[in-house]
Amino acid sequence: MATIKDVAARAGVAVGTASRVLSGSPQTSPDSRRRVLAAAADLGYIANGPARSLRRARTDVLGLLVSDIRNPFFSELAHAAEQEARAHGYTVVLANANEDAAQADAVLDVFAAQRIDGLLLSPQGPRTPRLDALLASNLPIVLLNRSIDGVDAPLYGTDNAGGVAQALAWLQRRGHRDVAFIGGPESFSTGAERHDAYLAGRAAHGISTDDLLVDAGDFLADGAAEAMLRILDRGALPTAVFGANGQTTLGAMRAVHERLGAEAASLIEFVSFDDVEWFAFMSPPVSAVRNDAPEIGRAGVRGLLELIGGGTPGSQRIATSFVDRSEGAAS
Repeated sequence: MATIKDVAARAGVAVGTASRVLSGSPQTSPDSRRRVLAAAADLGYIANGPARSLRRARTDVLGLLVSDIRNPFFSELAHAAEQEARAHGYTVVLANANEDAAQADAVLDVFAAQRIDGLLLSPQGPRTPRLDALLASNLPIVLLNRSIDGVDAPLYGTDNAGGVAQALAWLQRRGHRDVAFIGGPESFSTGAERHDAYLAGRAAHGISTDDLLVDAGDFLADGAAEAMLRILDRGALPTAVFGANGQTTLGAMRAVHERLGAEAASLIEFVSFDDVEWFAFMSPPVSAVRNDAPEIGRAGVRGLLELIGGGTPGSQRIATSFVDRSEGAAS
């Protein structure tokens, strides 16, 4: 097992410097912190912070790593989690992964060096050696909205299958058959679950099973726009587009308007998995599956605190609702 001396040697710093970095001391340079944390990750070394916090008095501090703070879903989740934790006497340290696995690992390095009582984690894909090391340290961890294959941790997230079913039922009521589906990365459990639910349910709702109408982006607007253009380049002319999250829907709308023009784009209906505040003010308004992001955040904190207290909380899927903003919808 790697020691702090091994980390210092790999980073090319003194043992005292490595110790200060790994204990979270601010009395170190950015370059030293970068080199020491990189060396610790390479060697699989976990600083004593989490272990000490479990052996000694609790710190009443929780770590929260969200996938992309720009996404309204995650900002709402983070706000609710922070308020729930505060109500239980805990402080939350928030970090952003920016939908980037390397950035997420860098944040996990920092959390590993800090004395936090537990971690709320929205992962960026498959398990990594850094996450494995944290799990091995027995730091209490719960997952938010995204699961990881092979990781046995409580999950608090959206009912993706139920939300997709609501969108499919709406598309059927609106009489759509030629529907374009823009998914997200299948390396994310949310992307895989929404994609699989759409493919499994489309035929039963009278929607075309032509896979030329299906593509995937990166859950961000630019990637979704590229996916939408690929569908149009295949010669497909959908009457509706289903975006797998709010940013995806935005990117698909932008691509349709830029490629087809405003008049032709106005003939295509959009539906989104994830409701965004400004969808209500678009012309026409966008109908959407609404996630209960605040409840996911609150439930995650409650589950983590139960885990910290020695309990065995179960995973929980939070139900979605559907906001129908189409013409003629009941107000």
